[in-house]
Amino acid sequence: MCCNGFLKVIMFVFNGLIFLAGAAILAVGIWVKVDQISLLGFLEHIEDAPPELAQLTNVGYLLIAVGVFLALVGFLGCCGAIQESRCMLLSFFIIVLIIFIVEVAAAVVLFVFEPLAEKLLEDVGQKVAGSLKDKYGEDESFTAVWNNTMDELHCCGYHNYTDFTASQFVNKTSLYPETCCTRTSTTCDENSVQTARVLGCFQAFVNLIEENTVLLAGVAIGIAALEIAAMTVSMILYRNVRK
Repeated sequence: MCCNGFLKVIMFVFNGLIFLAGAAILAVGIWVKVDQISLLGFLEHIEDAPPELAQLTNVGYLLIAVGVFLALVGFLGCCGAIQESRCMLLSFFIIVLIIFIVEVAAAVVLFVFEPLAEKLLEDVGQKVAGSLKDKYGEDESFTAVWNNTMDELHCCGYHNYTDFTASQFVNKTSLYPETCCTRTSTTCDENSVQTARVLGCFQAFVNLIEENTVLLAGVAIGIAALEIAAMTVSMILYRNVRK
């Protein structure tokens, strides 16, 4: 009985963490949708963008759905442990098992199709560069999104400052966006951008991911371990309730 009570506490803690994680993801998803000028906003302005890439603009809805789902799973596990409901415990085990299998499958797919993703990003880079030459400084919303992106990542263009060379904006003003130069530059002209050598936004984004690779890997491993532990405890409680 004492052991059973301890397992209940463990189950409650596990599912409490899952519930909090779901609530956090839900909050991020809502923030992404509310913030109209987000890092993914420029994707909506790319002409002839691949359908797969266009779906990235719906990442906010995906985060909201995942957050709600995890919160419900955590709630279900807590209730099942407290009320000693075999139906809830079994449902919780099946749901978490499905989530775990989907996560493993997604990791395998990402690993296998990594070269295809690189090719897709190269094609996107060409389209983005063309959009910058035609729309930056002409389309107000497009310009605002890119200014926000470059400010956040401290970058210039998709590849580098050459994305703006011979663009509508440079032809009219003879200047480049201020983020393409150092803060000490008085005017951001061609000489200044060549001296500054500010990274392109794609490379800056890749660097950001690489800098947090260890953290992301740790979080992924932690989530997997939590799911395995939660499934194990739920099955033990399920068997004890039957007895």
